[in-house]
Amino acid sequence: MKIIILGAGLSGISTAYFLQKKPGVESITLIEKSSATGGLCRSIRSGKYTYDIGPHILFSKDKEMLELMLNVLNSRNDLKRSNKILYNGIQVQYPFENDLSKLPSEDLRYCIDSFNHNPYENYDATNMIQFFLKTFGEGITNTYLRPYNEKIWKYDPAFMNTSMVERIPKPTKEEIQRSASGETVEGYLHQLYFSYPAEGGIESVVKGFEKQLDPAICNIVLNNAVQTVKKQDSSYTVLTSQGQHYQGDLLISTIPVQELSKAYESADNCLLEHVSKLRYNSIAIAFAKTPYDLCGDNFAFMIPDKDVIFHRISKMDFLGSSYHHQGETTYMVEVTYRDKDQISSLSESELMQQIKQGFEKIGFAHRTEDVEIVNLTRHQYAYVIYDLNHTANMEYIRNFYSKEGILLNGRFGNFEYWNMDKVLRESLELCKQLG
Repeated sequence: MKIIILGAGLSGISTAYFLQKKPGVESITLIEKSSATGGLCRSIRSGKYTYDIGPHILFSKDKEMLELMLNVLNSRNDLKRSNKILYNGIQVQYPFENDLSKLPSEDLRYCIDSFNHNPYENYDATNMIQFFLKTFGEGITNTYLRPYNEKIWKYDPAFMNTSMVERIPKPTKEEIQRSASGETVEGYLHQLYFSYPAEGGIESVVKGFEKQLDPAICNIVLNNAVQTVKKQDSSYTVLTSQGQHYQGDLLISTIPVQELSKAYESADNCLLEHVSKLRYNSIAIAFAKTPYDLCGDNFAFMIPDKDVIFHRISKMDFLGSSYHHQGETTYMVEVTYRDKDQISSLSESELMQQIKQGFEKIGFAHRTEDVEIVNLTRHQYAYVIYDLNHTANMEYIRNFYSKEGILLNGRFGNFEYWNMDKVLRESLELCKQLG
């Protein structure tokens, strides 16, 4: 069997990794439009600096997949989470509900009273905001959860389903009481301790799997965007931007389903209509530095303040000695946006200036002039938005491609907000299903 995999991110590489030893597999060709493998798990190098497209860390309740990721690394750093929420100039430990005593007294009473006397807790939650109100009450929802989620998603949470939040545990009254009385309660324990590659950034995981691909079976073709996909009888032909033709007996797509549907010759208007209704965010990633450290020994900071353009900022120095540079502190900054919105229309210089101003507003810089933006990149496909029509749209799309014999996989291939461990698990399960 000759297999073609569209995309060579973590999903594409891991799918090839699992499939290569399967009986009957003659060849696996991975077609990638970029000049390097990795996809969203790619690390960016700018001079002496290495950073990721968003803060990727290695943790999981799926111990088998976690061990698999760790085993492909040459070396790693094992770390304890120290994440903060910047609330009106106050550093509140993440998760918010576990460090309520840091809040001003009026906000604290609002959060405690509305949690203890919650009129929403017995309703079924059908959207994200209903889930927050039901689980945390009005106070915690309105002081942090609503503004932060509106900011990161650029979408009203009342029009998002519960897929992103339904696994969040409900705090007990005893935990809330301890949090309010001054005790910082550790929450989300499965991600309290995490690992990170000692050098090379998160793409070291992808490269680790890539090194284990058998070159006699697996071939990665870079700098070739998918132009046309055609099905003929029981085989598939892929034409790339470089004029190359590839033919296979099985086609697995990990590229965004939007791009697959543009290329697929048999895509009909009904499919394209469902695909057009899928919602997602793009992201701008800035790598910035200051000549001093004003944030302490912490990693990630969530910023719900709408006057600050970025929603999260991560201190790269926290991740280990190879990410620290003497005499400066370095940060990875995330700004989400969508095509045609206000942020998407900003020029590079305007966006960088707003990022610098954000540093000063949150107290990480004395002056905007002290912030240097080393690099700025934009990435079209970043976050899947689970709007209220997501499930129905994807059900139609999956059924369409299933009938065509095309397998979808990966975050944007299957259009699901999957973390790295989930991507690996789905790649393994796909391999098992092929029998």
